[in-house]
Amino acid sequence: MSARHGATLALALLAPAGVALAQATPADSNASTAASTSADNAWRRCAALADDNQARLACFDQWAGQQAWQAPGASAKAGAAGAAAQGDDAAAVQLPVDTRLPATRIIDVARTEGCRDTQYSDLSRFWELESGSDCGTFNFRGYRPITVSVVASDAVNRQPSSDAPGHTATGAMPYQTTETRLQLSVRTKLAQDLFMRGNPTRKDSLWFGYTQQSYWQLFNSSISRPFRTTDHEPEVMYIYPTDAPLPFGWRWRYSGAGLVHQSNGQSNPLSRSWNRVYLMTGMELDNRWNVRARLWKRLSGNSADDDNPGISDYVGRGEMQVFWNMNKDNTLVTTLRHALSSTGHGSARLEWLQTLGSNLSGDKSNLRLHTQLFSGYGDSMIDFNRKRTVFSLGLSLVDF
Repeated sequence: MSARHGATLALALLAPAGVALAQATPADSNASTAASTSADNAWRRCAALADDNQARLACFDQWAGQQAWQAPGASAKAGAAGAAAQGDDAAAVQLPVDTRLPATRIIDVARTEGCRDTQYSDLSRFWELESGSDCGTFNFRGYRPITVSVVASDAVNRQPSSDAPGHTATGAMPYQTTETRLQLSVRTKLAQDLFMRGNPTRKDSLWFGYTQQSYWQLFNSSISRPFRTTDHEPEVMYIYPTDAPLPFGWRWRYSGAGLVHQSNGQSNPLSRSWNRVYLMTGMELDNRWNVRARLWKRLSGNSADDDNPGISDYVGRGEMQVFWNMNKDNTLVTTLRHALSSTGHGSARLEWLQTLGSNLSGDKSNLRLHTQLFSGYGDSMIDFNRKRTVFSLGLSLVDF
């Protein structure tokens, strides 16, 4: 016997009980009674074909097919007749004999976007502090803004110098104070769950980052538009997530440590480089404010190989960054560096990032109109001991 015929025979065996139940149920309308009588007569005609199995099964096949498309209509008519006979209150609670379940509802499940899921805070997404804001290892992400900007400054270092012997340029170059700045900055997570394996919510992580900043004399055709200086800054950092309440509604979100090398890749007399270890931390207030801080110590090498002695007294020994999300499209960032010594040197940088347009999914894009004002020491390695003020305007790509 085929599977189809077996299913039909099962319907035939169950049909008497169904008919008996339908007949035992009080009729709510003439329509429901007629439907029940019709079904009963059809079933009896099929059951009467006891001597011809093929004919009987074919009859039940036809009967079952009719029930599949007639039941919704019969149910609707029975419901309407019942409502007319007994009023709205009765119709509200009456269930027709042939009532069928409605179609399954489509449930809108929240998207899982990890480090791009905006239900998490900026700091959680930036350092992937939680399981829900995790994007996995070995994915390239933005670090500092990737920037193309036009720069105007009050001065330019035409003859760089250093206290190290043989590290002062022998002649001046006719550089212009207006130039172009290019910055590339990316990072990737090398590992996670190093010391917090098994924690259901928080994830520690190890990262590698690389930042390159170049000043390009794009408008200086008289000397063939050279790159005035390029700095390279690879670093490794470990992030330990925290979630501790602080006064006034603030939350302490992470701490960490890092090792960074920075150099300009030049030979003498323009060579500049140094290595540092640092501690860092970050906290936030809602998603409006976040504060990030670093303290570092220079790793001293052989004094004979020191390209820039005293650099910490100029560039500084620590920095603090304050991010203020004014609204969904505008962010202000203030970065302060200080030597933490009697020299009082350091720098201040004020940035305004304004969102430009939206991406294909309708969310705000990662492109920003980027305005900066810098004043102090260390705008580049070649300027570690030279103070200058720089205004720049350009485009930046952030947090990708």
